[in-house]
Amino acid sequence: MDLNKYQDFPKLDSQNMLAEMNGLPEQLLSAWKEAEALPLSDFSGVKQVLIAGMGGSAIGASLLKAYTAPLSTVPIEVHRDYGLPAWADGPDTLVIASSHSGNTEETLSAMETALERGCSLLSISTGGKLAELAEKNGTDHWIFNHKGQPRAAVGYSFCLLLNVFYRLKFLADPWEEIQDAVAEMNNQVGRLTPEVPDHDNPAKRMAGQMIDRWVSVFGADLLAPVARRWKGQVSEIAKAWGQFEALPEVDHNTLAGIVNPEEVLSKTMVLFLQAESNHPRNQRRIELTKKNFMIEGINTVLIKAKGDTRLAQMWTLIQFGDYTAYYLAMAYDVDPTPVASIENLKREL
Repeated sequence: MDLNKYQDFPKLDSQNMLAEMNGLPEQLLSAWKEAEALPLSDFSGVKQVLIAGMGGSAIGASLLKAYTAPLSTVPIEVHRDYGLPAWADGPDTLVIASSHSGNTEETLSAMETALERGCSLLSISTGGKLAELAEKNGTDHWIFNHKGQPRAAVGYSFCLLLNVFYRLKFLADPWEEIQDAVAEMNNQVGRLTPEVPDHDNPAKRMAGQMIDRWVSVFGADLLAPVARRWKGQVSEIAKAWGQFEALPEVDHNTLAGIVNPEEVLSKTMVLFLQAESNHPRNQRRIELTKKNFMIEGINTVLIKAKGDTRLAQMWTLIQFGDYTAYYLAMAYDVDPTPVASIENLKREL
């Protein structure tokens, strides 16, 4: 589809994924305000936190871990699997089970294990079996209202967790930084909406470059989970292959693998996400790594975050990636919302 024929987008976008993207800044604000009113037990004895989740529910946890790395007084682990690691045992471990539907089997397994081991426990969902299990066992459960796809609830999956960490005094009040991030997103969105033609719309231009290419997204420290988010959106929204990697690890292995096979690498596009808050040495690594990829003839693009605060830099890039994936879906003539292959696999399981 011609990306400038935005009037035709609704023919493909059957469930209005575009509206979800347009509402992301407001979702961040709403999620924080809703969390403020939710009850939270006294978890003052907690020494470590494990957040269990998958897909769109887990990405908020990864974003939280990266954002709070220099701020949090307790360590955080994100668990994308069944059960729990052996160290997650007893009340000094807070397990937060996050599942949009409340029915994700891996997350339910983690919650059941947490109950067996006597961990401190908080679950978060829109309802489902997770809520039922919490009610049955008398554990804390937060219910939020969102009827769309889990990936479209990233504002909830991040801000609800962020509020937990603030209220447990693991970090300082982030409210002003949230407001700043929302302001930067609102400033940016005027250049990303469908009505803006491709020559003035960076997300449309980026999507145009990604057509028929194998997309890899690289990010460092704060932006490593943002690269993961880009990959997930490319796959789920555009139904296209994508992968992500984190710097500086890239420079200790992947950098050696940019020679073969030539046929694949010639169709590869590597996106380097960069923010002013990146560690100075990672800033230098991004520049040199991109240079090495270009020397090998691999298509590369540097994408810089907007804003002065770490949250603004994180969320403006998330927003930009979401719109880019949406326009890639339009270019490929696919509906951005359904994920039939994922649902079919769940039924087969």
